[in-house]
Amino acid sequence: MTGSQQEQARHVQRRTLWVLSGSQILGGVGLAIGIAVGSLLAEEIAGTPAVAGLASTSSVVGAALIAVPVSRVMSRSGRRAGLVLGYVAAVVGALVVVAASVAGSLILMLAGMFLLGAGTTAGFQARFAATDLAEPQSRGQALSLVVWATTIGAVLGPNLSEPAGSMAASLGLARLSGPFLISAVIFTLAALLVATLLRPDPLLLARDLATEPSDPVQANLSVRRSLAAIVSTVDGRLGLLAVVASHSVMVAVMVLSPIHLGHGGATLTVIGVVISVHIAGMYALSPVVGWLADRLGRRRTILIGAVVLAVALVVSGTAPSHSAGQVGVGLFLLGLGWSFGLISGSTLVTESVPAGVRPQAQGASDLTMGLCAGVAGALAGPVLDLGGYSGLNLVAGVIVVPLFVMALRAGFSPGRGTA
Repeated sequence: MTGSQQEQARHVQRRTLWVLSGSQILGGVGLAIGIAVGSLLAEEIAGTPAVAGLASTSSVVGAALIAVPVSRVMSRSGRRAGLVLGYVAAVVGALVVVAASVAGSLILMLAGMFLLGAGTTAGFQARFAATDLAEPQSRGQALSLVVWATTIGAVLGPNLSEPAGSMAASLGLARLSGPFLISAVIFTLAALLVATLLRPDPLLLARDLATEPSDPVQANLSVRRSLAAIVSTVDGRLGLLAVVASHSVMVAVMVLSPIHLGHGGATLTVIGVVISVHIAGMYALSPVVGWLADRLGRRRTILIGAVVLAVALVVSGTAPSHSAGQVGVGLFLLGLGWSFGLISGSTLVTESVPAGVRPQAQGASDLTMGLCAGVAGALAGPVLDLGGYSGLNLVAGVIVVPLFVMALRAGFSPGRGTA
């Protein structure tokens, strides 16, 4: 690139990061306010707590599967079009959930939660959009900044549940449908923000400024071929394993920690504080994680993340059900380990494939990550039943072992993933 092109890329990158951060804040509110009451609404509609977990499962699976069409739209038409598609699908999902509460239909409610998962898809794909124009030595920091912005929305969202419920009641609707009305409005604002201000499109501009033209055939790879492109290199395999293992371990342990605390007599307030601490671990330190990924290298940062995850599982796995403080420390470390794995792994996946296939590879990576996390979350219940909370953490530790071994072998070998 010429000097003027480099300056243009830097200017657009700064603007892109601000726009993406703004959309992440809105998206975080839209997701958190809905997810916070989704299981309660499912229980209310069905009349039994046995199906409460299906709400979050539908959302997780939806986020995974919708990643494929969103990434294809991005590959063809740019980041803006793909993100808008994700947010609009989430708007539709939130409205379907409201309709389900009126009709008293669990099936309709789960369909709405599936579509609401598109908000998660857009949030995850936004982190990749932050890297399109980033210089190689600052990709980790750019990606982590957008991840960090989610913190604000994730904290604000649940606090809006009560006033949203009052608003719904004043309209003659079920109180638990109120948060989804707010969610629909918030996701609409996120879609408008991206559609209006994410210009020029970072992915399309990056292609225009590229020294080598992208291959249009490569830009339309199937999921299978996209995954093959990722795992064809050591960095790609490690990056994919990092995001999949970190996300799966986090989901499996986090979703059932409230049940463990409930068995010890913890109140909803205490459980809420513990989960808030966990969310802080996931997002609050992400800029530091991104900085380390750029300074130490992606591979070594993934290794640190694997160690943090292992320590988290020991701390939480040995915590009695009445020890909310120890569980909170364990879940904070669990969120921090997730942050290391997601940020460093996502950056490594991005760098492991040619620029022309990145959107498709990133979508395939998120698909794999989401589906594996969905399976982990579904199996966590039976594991908790058979082995208790300590057994659940032990099984989760088994998932961390191959990540630690691969990261240890790669961490001090020469390559793009090392500093």
